Amino acid sequence: MNHLQQLISEYLEYCHYQKNLNQKTIKAYKIDLGQYYEHIKDADMAFKRNHITNYITDLHKKYKPKSVKRKVASLKAFFSYLEYEEVLPENPFSKIKVKFQEPFLLPRTISTGNLQKLFQAAYQNRGVNGVNGVTEYQERAAVRDIAVLELLFSTGLRVSELCSLKCSDLDLEQGSIRIYGKGSKERIVLLTNYSNRSLINILQKTYNSLKTKDCHALPFHI
Repeated sequence: MNHLQQLISEYLEYCHYQKNLNQKTIKAYKIDLGQYYEHIKDADMAFKRNHITNYITDLHKKYKPKSVKRKVASLKAFFSYLEYEEVLPENPFSKIKVKFQEPFLLPRTISTGNLQKLFQAAYQNRGVNGVNGVTEYQERAAVRDIAVLELLFSTGLRVSELCSLKCSDLDLEQGSIRIYGKGSKERIVLLTNYSNRSLINILQKTYNSLKTKDCHALPFHI
């Protein structure tokens, strides 16, 4: 084991026993630093700025920006450790400018055609209790599914916000819902679509018919 391998091994032990990093992080460090060792091998060359910048250039040729960013971060953390332990008089990254410009990816959306099929299937599952083999449970489930879809696509609610809705958060007379989002921030969402208000009303009645206590949470988990 040469000097560079020894330093990498000591750093990984430091991450495990002193920093208490999880095994996945340590494994990623081991892979990234191992790749740097295979590229350099000579400890005297490993800490020179020009060899580091050449290595980063090679990374950009082989990997996507996100992967390069992680590998460089692993290397920077390793050199910071060596500087702290006074193995190096100065961190070579202090004079290396590294800038990453990851491609901006637009979020994937559902096409209008698929949305229409989704809503059509949901409404087709709703029938009259006892007619065409539709059971009471199937009817309740269909109403729930329609309400979930209508609310998500008409109000922009997060799934977690939808699942945590309480009956007390609804104001059907005013056509509004009180939402508690991230960081316990409160906001009011208006139900401009009459069908939304009608479905929520049905959900409340369904829930009350199943419970003897006051309505607390909407039955999105029937």
